[in-house]
Amino acid sequence: MRLYFIRHGKTAGNLEGRYIGVTDEPLCAVGRRELELGRYPEAAMVISSPLRRCVDTAKIIYPGLRTVLCDGLRECDFGEFEGKNHAELDGSPVYQIWIDSGGEMAFPGGEDKAGFSARTAAAFESLIPALADGTAFIVHGGTIMAIFEKYALPKRAFYDWNTGNGRGWEAAFDGRNLRVSGEI
Repeated sequence: MRLYFIRHGKTAGNLEGRYIGVTDEPLCAVGRRELELGRYPEAAMVISSPLRRCVDTAKIIYPGLRTVLCDGLRECDFGEFEGKNHAELDGSPVYQIWIDSGGEMAFPGGEDKAGFSARTAAAFESLIPALADGTAFIVHGGTIMAIFEKYALPKRAFYDWNTGNGRGWEAAFDGRNLRVSGEI
């Protein structure tokens, strides 16, 4: 079955390079406009993170479809880094330790990559029985990276699956693997 994984449109925080995870930030005007001008595959159903930027993206891209919300598909909790950008964190010893870990250690006061990846994989697995051909997932960049690191073929590392706002991947799902066929 064909599945589409689409990252939400741009927010003000995205434009400023901020770590926006649990913050329920809306789409910005630029993000809305880009989604309205974009071309997206037809979908049979929509599954979304419950955060506003994803729900609003789903409404713009797939206005006639009901959106099923899945709490486990939320973005990573960036803890103390939430809402800050590199310039604001640069020089912080804690930030440098996190950078030096390759993004593997926990965000101070937030999630670690392993726990986040396990949460999103469990959420994806819980949805498998309900999936239809042409299901579109409207989620976060980190959520896509976590799911694709575990299930996608060809195999790639977590950060290699990064995608831009309003962009994503099309994949054929065989019940065990996502065979990536192209970018959206």
